[in-house]
Amino acid sequence: MDKLRAMQAFIHIAEEGSLTAAARVMASSLPAMVRTLAAFEAQLGVRLFNRTTRRLSLTEEGRRHLESCRQLLAALADAEAALTADAAEPAGHLSITAPMLFGQMHVAPAVTRFVQKHDKVRCSVVLLDRVVNLLEEGIDVGIRIGALDDSTLVAQPVGSIRRVVVASPAWLKRHGEPQHPKDLLKANCVRVSDHAPNWGPFMDQGKALRLNVSGNLEFNQNAPAVAACAAGAGLGMFFSYQVAPFLKTRQLRIVLEPFEPPTRPIHVVYPHARLLPMRTRVFIDWIKAELQTLQH
Repeated sequence: MDKLRAMQAFIHIAEEGSLTAAARVMASSLPAMVRTLAAFEAQLGVRLFNRTTRRLSLTEEGRRHLESCRQLLAALADAEAALTADAAEPAGHLSITAPMLFGQMHVAPAVTRFVQKHDKVRCSVVLLDRVVNLLEEGIDVGIRIGALDDSTLVAQPVGSIRRVVVASPAWLKRHGEPQHPKDLLKANCVRVSDHAPNWGPFMDQGKALRLNVSGNLEFNQNAPAVAACAAGAGLGMFFSYQVAPFLKTRQLRIVLEPFEPPTRPIHVVYPHARLLPMRTRVFIDWIKAELQTLQH
């Protein structure tokens, strides 16, 4: 059995979701693909896929071995590339994920500049307001805000952001500036459904304080909530990067600064520290440099 080809077949089957599609990608026949997978599983002594009449899904052993195969083939590709004249030029496909609004404001422009400099790299950017499992979803690099739960990831800090309470100058002139977080309980607060109505934790003399605020306006996304606050609808609580453009134009002002929650870290995360493809290593260095220039 050609073990390298078997690894390639295994990866394509996992990524394409079917033997037929994988055979097409590898310019092989379906029977040959079935034999290759069967021989690979027999050699390993484990079942890599759960099979039904409709679909294939990776077993737990399959998920673990998929990442190992990707690392090994990436290392081989790097070793071969090092022997060529254009070894210094990264190439291939790279997938990146980031939170929605932060990704729109900062990651997407940085990736655009990256591919303009390294035009042999093809980048796919996935912006989602949920924690993406990089291994299970085949993502190479992620940008995470806040505490990290997945100990299997390599994480490199690139900065931190604040969580701030803001309102428009006009609203503050009409209603007065809150002097203590508890003043929010009597104010009209523009909320975002993901974390409404719990705001905080504010820090009051070393103690954490959370508040169940209320108001007459709620959104399921941060961008319209920020715009509503800038239009004078009420107070809002957001990450500093989400309101940065409005602070710069003085459409919003930060209040309750002495009571702000602790800052939240920003990390670049990826599944493994060694055997990374050149394109991934170069991109990690690039995005770290880009994000470290942000001042929030």
